[in-house]
Amino acid sequence: MTEVEARIVLVTAPSPAVGADLCRALVEERLAACGNVVPGIRSIYRWQGEVTDEAEVLLVLKTVRGRVPELIARTRELHPYEVPEIVVLDVETGHVPYLEWVTRETGS
Repeated sequence: MTEVEARIVLVTAPSPAVGADLCRALVEERLAACGNVVPGIRSIYRWQGEVTDEAEVLLVLKTVRGRVPELIARTRELHPYEVPEIVVLDVETGHVPYLEWVTRETGS
């Protein structure tokens, strides 16, 4: 079986507008084939010694393995957080035409 190159990248952002801007930039730069901006999440986390409870949005970005380092670097440049959440998940399998589209759209 051929290894699937697709990756899912999860990123949180402070608002729908910031999330959409970030997602749009990554797609325009071909670092992601597409992204979803999922509103209405609530994040509770410890930051600088305090528990924080914030409304956020979740970005679900689709890319390929070879673009991940650039996507992470660019997200860090554009993101307003000091330490943004950027988590990369391997894709085990999926609808082959969709996975091929992701590969084409990221210039891979």
